[in-house]
Amino acid sequence: MPRQLFVTTALPYANGNFHIGHIMEYIQADIWVRYQRMMGNAVHFVCADDCHGAPIMIAAEKAGKTPQQFVADIAAGRKPYLDGFHIGFDNWHSTDGVENHELAQAIYIDLKANGLITTRVIAQFFDTEKNMFLPDRFIKGECPKCGAKDQYGDNCEECGAVYSPTELKNPYSALSGVTPVLRDSEHYFFKLSDPRCVAFLEKWTQGSNSQGQAHLQGEVYNKIKEWLLPDAEGKRDLGDWDISRDAPYFGIEIPDAPGKYFYVWLDAPIGYLASLKNRFIKLAGDVTLGAHNYDAFLADPATEQYHFIGKDIITFHTLFWPAMLHFSGRKTPNAIFVHGFLTVNSEKMSKSRGTGLDPLKYLSLGMNPEWLRYYLATKLTSRNEDVEFSPEDFMARVNSDLVGKYINIASRAAGFLAKRFGGQLGAISDDGTALLTQIQIERTSIEQLYEAREFAKALRETMLLADRVNEYVDANKPWELAKQADMETRLHDVCTVCIESFRALTAYLKPVLPQLATQVEAFLKIEPLSFASVSQPLGAGHAIGNYQHLMQRVDIKQLEALFEPAAPVEPSQTAIESIAPGGETLAPVIGIDDFSKIDLRIARIVNCEAVAGSTKLLRLTLDVGEATTRNVFSGIASSYQPEQLIGKLTVMVANLAPRKMKFGISEGMVLAASHADEKATPGIYVLEPFAGAQPGMRVH
Repeated sequence: MPRQLFVTTALPYANGNFHIGHIMEYIQADIWVRYQRMMGNAVHFVCADDCHGAPIMIAAEKAGKTPQQFVADIAAGRKPYLDGFHIGFDNWHSTDGVENHELAQAIYIDLKANGLITTRVIAQFFDTEKNMFLPDRFIKGECPKCGAKDQYGDNCEECGAVYSPTELKNPYSALSGVTPVLRDSEHYFFKLSDPRCVAFLEKWTQGSNSQGQAHLQGEVYNKIKEWLLPDAEGKRDLGDWDISRDAPYFGIEIPDAPGKYFYVWLDAPIGYLASLKNRFIKLAGDVTLGAHNYDAFLADPATEQYHFIGKDIITFHTLFWPAMLHFSGRKTPNAIFVHGFLTVNSEKMSKSRGTGLDPLKYLSLGMNPEWLRYYLATKLTSRNEDVEFSPEDFMARVNSDLVGKYINIASRAAGFLAKRFGGQLGAISDDGTALLTQIQIERTSIEQLYEAREFAKALRETMLLADRVNEYVDANKPWELAKQADMETRLHDVCTVCIESFRALTAYLKPVLPQLATQVEAFLKIEPLSFASVSQPLGAGHAIGNYQHLMQRVDIKQLEALFEPAAPVEPSQTAIESIAPGGETLAPVIGIDDFSKIDLRIARIVNCEAVAGSTKLLRLTLDVGEATTRNVFSGIASSYQPEQLIGKLTVMVANLAPRKMKFGISEGMVLAASHADEKATPGIYVLEPFAGAQPGMRVH
């Protein structure tokens, strides 16, 4: 029986355009969905914009828009990315849609009826300058688990730990830079620590679905089991989850708590269900009937639910989300599929560091979107692993595999068939039948690899088959057969085997290369390919169309242009922040001789104190590896308390002439970063070298 599946990707936050990480995830899910449809299964593939939260509210206010208009403008820019890379979502919705409001409130009411909602007064960070409670993402500090700096108030991007904002070390407001104060506020909690939740999650996280597939990858379970398993004292990290936020807040109001809103991470995953419900309403053309179809679909035990997500949001999807669904009486996911980051030189791609791959720039350079789909697929496995992007490897794989091996099969045979045999296929001899049988035998294996999301292995198997076909061509040399009058039948035979093989290989590649497959189907004059059609030869007498070249090779110049920095632009006075790094244009170019005049040294801050009579300055006592320490005044008091800096390493200009100031003599300058527009982007950040650097070392 055909399976019925509900598939989603993580909802992108509606505060910016898609980046390459989004595109990789969508391509991975899209390949799997296309495979399922080729197997005859019914799939609803949906996503939505994650619209709520204080960051959206604050960004909209800054842009002079309502939050609704702000996210609508972001949503309007999604289509070129999705269409450009052939990503075929069935529905794209918004977490601010009416369906999400209704579902979030209904799930909350069901959880409350189950005794899993509680309230208590908590101490929450409050920004006295902005006069508001701070959202988690606008509190930053040091991770309480691993000590990483500049981490958000809800989770650490370095070690993946999840915690409450009050656990951060040395917190500061990302809005104003001030140290926030604690104020009491009543909050609502989902009681994840309830023994029922613990027992359910212990079972679910180690369980399997009806397909015999684990709910979680092994490495994902190993990551989250520390939350579930008791320590030596019998304590668990699985605490109650704060699900409320105070006004002002852009989100969904808690139904029985005026002025309180659901924390964005509660209503965001519910957006999966809301987008599915919205799709059923659109399909039915009637709200009542569509809602009924949605309810019936999710109530059907045969329905399978899968989520593709990145490794940075594991805990929300593998603990909070299944528990929310289960204890509100709803279906839990059949599996959560987690992938790693896209990296360059083993570092996560970053547009700010110049290592990003801009998806729209890729398309604007005329680069084939299916080159990228194929390359990423050759790297993707069922494991939670990072995917390394190498420009050289990218070009080699596309040019060698797709053009040199696969496309080459059709190009070597189609011309002879058109010129000598009226475009018709002929009979196939024993050796050709043996080759086609080998290709068909691999069908089950390749199907299983796609099902298991082992795309890299599926493509390796497919290209090994392409190698066998090319070996067959080289052994029979159709270009030589064409010169021999008595070898006409053999020429027809060999070229027919090539086209039949090419058709089967196209079926194996179709989930990855949907547009190319459509072109091949038109060229071969056949119905859309499925995996079942691999075992159904076209047969003698079938007429194919005229062959036109199907894919160009990657040009090295395109890759160079893709990664080259954008040309500098003269900023206008009104748009300087949006087009200049850090809000100001780069200084004039200097030579190495100019730079070598500056002596930068590692320094340890052995003492730091406020300066009486100044609200801006701190007095730093620095060890620069000399016999005596140095005294430096630095205007960083708005961002640091003295005790935060004592013992830290930093970088200083060691050969700057001493400067006599009102408060004493300053014997150098420490390096710090800040944005040109301090009101728009507050904060001063003292540079801190990696561990291992020692006072006195020169910075080259």
